[in-house]
Amino acid sequence: MTEREPARQPEDLARMFVQRARAGDAAGLAALYEPGAVLAYPPGQQVTGRDAIRAVMEKLLAAAPRFTPEEPLPTLRFEGLALTSTRPADGTGGRVQVARRQPDGSWLRIIDRPELPA
Repeated sequence: MTEREPARQPEDLARMFVQRARAGDAAGLAALYEPGAVLAYPPGQQVTGRDAIRAVMEKLLAAAPRFTPEEPLPTLRFEGLALTSTRPADGTGGRVQVARRQPDGSWLRIIDRPELPA
C-alpha cells in the first residue's frame, strides 16, 4: 500500500478527498474511511466497508467528474468525534460527514453523506 498523508484534523479530510480524487486515486479515497465506514452514495444507496467504498469511488472516478475544493462549515466536535460539512458549489444541497479520531491522533470518516437534496 502507498504511504499517504494522514488527516491531522477532521477538516483535512475534505481537502485530501479533492486531492486524491483529482489524482484518480480510488484506493486513497477509500483510505480516508475507517474499515467499517458507511457511505451514502450514490443518492438513495448505501455501502458499508472500505472495499465497497473503494468500488464506489472507482465508478465515480471513471465518470471523470471535476472536483473543486469547497469552503467548510464550522466543525462540531464531541470527544473523539467530529461532524464536518461543506456547502457544495454544485448545488447538491450539502455534504455531511462524521469522522473519528484514531489511536494515533489522525482522523478517518465513519459516516459520509456527500449529497443531500437542496
